[in-house]
Amino acid sequence: MKEITKKLPSFPGKAFLAPMAGITDPAFRLLCKEFGAGLVVTELTSINAIVAKERLLKEEKKKITEFIEFSEKERPLSIQLFGSDLKMLEKAVKIISPYADIIDYNMGCPAPNITQQMAGAALLQEPKLTRKIFRTLVENSTKPVTLKIRSGVSKPDKFLKIAKIAEEEGISMITFHPRTIKQGYSGKSDWSLIKKLKQSVTMPVVGNGDITSPEDTKRMLEETGCDYVMIGRAASSNPFLFTQVNDYLKTGKYQQISAKRKLKGFFSYLKYTRRYLSIKPSSIRMQAMNFTKGCMGARKLRGDLLGVNDVETIEKMMKDFYKSL
Repeated sequence: MKEITKKLPSFPGKAFLAPMAGITDPAFRLLCKEFGAGLVVTELTSINAIVAKERLLKEEKKKITEFIEFSEKERPLSIQLFGSDLKMLEKAVKIISPYADIIDYNMGCPAPNITQQMAGAALLQEPKLTRKIFRTLVENSTKPVTLKIRSGVSKPDKFLKIAKIAEEEGISMITFHPRTIKQGYSGKSDWSLIKKLKQSVTMPVVGNGDITSPEDTKRMLEETGCDYVMIGRAASSNPFLFTQVNDYLKTGKYQQISAKRKLKGFFSYLKYTRRYLSIKPSSIRMQAMNFTKGCMGARKLRGDLLGVNDVETIEKMMKDFYKSL
């Protein structure tokens, strides 16, 4: 086993925000960080796109941070990559290492547009290639490298082998979503596989899948022995979940979040979006719809929001809805 020389940063909480395409933009990550997320991870980014963008930005005397936007307040910040071309991977890692606290490599995404590129969870079928990928990542990064995986393609049969290779090549931490590619996000994630993985490696393990409450978080930590948890879909409609989790793990109780308080969170998010050129009105509209989930009378509002692409109109509609509560 290679000696791990790149130490992970310390995390202020045990619950991490999962990277989600179209959702975990820099404004949302900042909001979750303020609400107590121990770690935030950027949306997965193509290594080819990083290399191509860096070349163009250099010509304009700009940095890659014009493409991968973030706030210093998000730190520790994890930048997630996907792609299996080793030469492009080496270049991309060298480009982003100066800006990240952690480089995370995605082998968990089941989306066909990713797996068809021999990327994401499709790499679970390629142990020899993944070893080369891990080695390239670790040797060319000045920061710790972490990994996100699934349990297998059509059955849970690949994760232990991939985890062993990852540990041998100096990967510092592994996030495990115990569903297969075939399952996608359907069915139940098998937490017993997280326990199995935790018992087979010495590096920290982050459990991921079906956490919707502080009670779920505590149960996963206790049942599996994992070191941290990663929360995705539940956090997209309730970023206050990180505050609730932290309170529950510390005191055994937590506050319920009122509809009005949730909507105040959206207005904070909206304020932060003005700092980032990369956040599109369609993303802001999606966040508005997410923040209203569970609010009385919100179904009509979400229907009305569907065709809106003007941020000022979205803000007005959300303010009118807030006043009506």
